Amino acid sequence: MTLGGQESLEDYLGLVMPRTILRAVFASSFYQYFVHAAPALRELTMMGKVFHEIERRPASLKRWDLVVFDMPASGQALSMIRTPFAARETFGESVVGREARNVAGLLLDRRKCAMVAVTTAETLAMTETLELNRTLADLAIKTAAIYFNRTSPATFESGDIARMMRQGARIPELRHLDTLAEIARAELQRRTRERRALAILRRQVECEVIEIEDRRGLSGVALTRGLADQVDRVESPHARTGDSLSE
Repeated sequence: MTLGGQESLEDYLGLVMPRTILRAVFASSFYQYFVHAAPALRELTMMGKVFHEIERRPASLKRWDLVVFDMPASGQALSMIRTPFAARETFGESVVGREARNVAGLLLDRRKCAMVAVTTAETLAMTETLELNRTLADLAIKTAAIYFNRTSPATFESGDIARMMRQGARIPELRHLDTLAEIARAELQRRTRERRALAILRRQVECEVIEIEDRRGLSGVALTRGLADQVDRVESPHARTGDSLSE
């Protein structure tokens, strides 16, 4: 399912209010103003929707084996994660406060919930990932793993480029040799940045960092299968401890 702020709020209200009253609430101009003026409430109800799917799914429906919540970019994700912790303090023993406490409890329960981050070697992505890890730690939420995405395959070194240039110089009709060498050097520079970023990441986080190679030339189903096979070969830290990634 796709979660939107207003849709999640209306879905939640449908669980706690009679339908006849609900129609009148949705039609009021005050409600529309309130929804657009209170983004934190929309974020809380989106998190609440996930909580209900895991903890309060109707008995008549089969429970999910695994729930994967793909959150937005780290800045907005952090805002969503912080919201239930702030709301439980702000609203106390009210309906909203109790709901926020339930959501926060799920996020803190390592038997049921695990946070997994995804990053690349780009500076902004690395900065956001380290900030995410620190903020989660401040909230007593552990980052279970970080996927370091789209790493370069180690297929050649600088000596291979020099050898290519020497051998290519002996073939007069060979074209674009300098361009090929430039592309190859750029690839080496990219790999160097990745190694440095990986070293920084592994020094500053306690969780496992899992490398995912760039699957060039693949798309669609072939790409999905290639990535799935690669992830499947990685021994997850949860496989060693017996923990599960989610409810």
